[in-house]
Amino acid sequence: MSRLIVVSNRVSAGGGAQGGLAVALSAALRANGGIWFGWSGEVTDEFTGHINFQRTDGVATATVDLEEQDVEEYYDGYANRTLWPLFHYRIDLAEYERSFAGGYERANQRFAETVLPLIEPEDVVWVQDYHMIPLGRELRNRGVRNRIGFFLHIPWPPRRLLATLPEAAALVETLFAYDVIGFHTQEWLDSFVDFVKAEMGATVIDGVAHCNGRTAQLVACPIGIDAKAFGEMAESPAAREAHDQLKASLVGRSLIVGVDRLDYSKGLEERFLGYERFLEEHPEERKEVVLLQIAPPSRGAVESYQRIRSKLEGLAGRINGAHAALDWVPIRYVNQGYPRDVLAGVYRAAKIGLVTPLRDGMNLVAKEYVAAQDPEDPGVLILSRFAGAAEEMSDALLVNPYSAEEISDAIQRALVMPLAERKARWNAMIGNVRDRDVMWWLETFRNFLEAPSEDDAVAGAAPVNVVQIV
Repeated sequence: MSRLIVVSNRVSAGGGAQGGLAVALSAALRANGGIWFGWSGEVTDEFTGHINFQRTDGVATATVDLEEQDVEEYYDGYANRTLWPLFHYRIDLAEYERSFAGGYERANQRFAETVLPLIEPEDVVWVQDYHMIPLGRELRNRGVRNRIGFFLHIPWPPRRLLATLPEAAALVETLFAYDVIGFHTQEWLDSFVDFVKAEMGATVIDGVAHCNGRTAQLVACPIGIDAKAFGEMAESPAAREAHDQLKASLVGRSLIVGVDRLDYSKGLEERFLGYERFLEEHPEERKEVVLLQIAPPSRGAVESYQRIRSKLEGLAGRINGAHAALDWVPIRYVNQGYPRDVLAGVYRAAKIGLVTPLRDGMNLVAKEYVAAQDPEDPGVLILSRFAGAAEEMSDALLVNPYSAEEISDAIQRALVMPLAERKARWNAMIGNVRDRDVMWWLETFRNFLEAPSEDDAVAGAAPVNVVQIV
């Protein structure tokens, strides 16, 4: 295989707290060589392009510091105050500032200039996520002719929503600098196709999009987790300790768990309201359940994230004040993160996994919850039908996260679900989680990325087909 150059906003290699994406990319880099390039997370007074090289657990990383203005306009601004809310259907929160767009372009130009000397002729380049949509174009403008792929880890919004972005068509056109464009679900891919056909006059034939003389292979390829490793992690000493501590503190009560970054897209306010509805509709169950919501803060510099934190703190306090007893508090709301082995123990201790984002590209917490369960006594996954994971996990209890009634009904159904039904649902989901794990995702996308181009296919190579969600 060719050497792999991974480019992402942040770089993560080595260490026990890696998420699924970091695990997969680190494994690929160890096996085939290459470099993981991106922002260091640090700020410098003046951008110099100086690269910080490191090697951790066999993975070579290269990071660069950004100026404070870059961080404010590119990261806090365009990425997280413009694209993130828009792509999660929250145009009411999207901020369209020219300075943000300018900073986004400038940062991507700087990334391209800095990574350019690291790319060798036979390398394949794989760009990750919405922070770096124009990076492929910037590399092409600097003479890079390597195969370059792009993968979007968040939803692609419907055409009418995306059209509210002033520079939408220009931004989307930069994606045609890539040879392969990947999405988690067929729904996100179809939304992309709808936009480029209606707004840009593109044609799409057999999964290949043609626009202004450029072609790009479109792929629906859902990311997974390292299911085997996570299942084993649920049996680790740290997981067992967390499991036992939680069980002891519950005093025989059933645990409902939610684990989400503190973000308005995760539907935490709606989740709390759905749980409150359950407490009101089923007073006989009130003291028999506890909701543990783990929500580590993120993007604290962005005002909308400050508002959601304040809102949730007030909501949790109100629900606890209205329903708690001397020996029971209905919500345990925790604003900190935990290592993945501890979370594995928490998932196993929970009778219900409550995963109800308003919109999510995939949501790996749903898959981690399933992977951590005891096969002889599995819990029940309640999952938003608007998470990308819902396309693969139809045996979860699927709910509309905006409906407090549906969340309440699902909690009650999960609590009384017979063991045989819990096992049947879990067996169906764990099979998919294991079959389409993170390495499957990595290898599937790389097969597209390293395949011959369309011009080579015309010369006799076998064409590539789009991956469909089954």
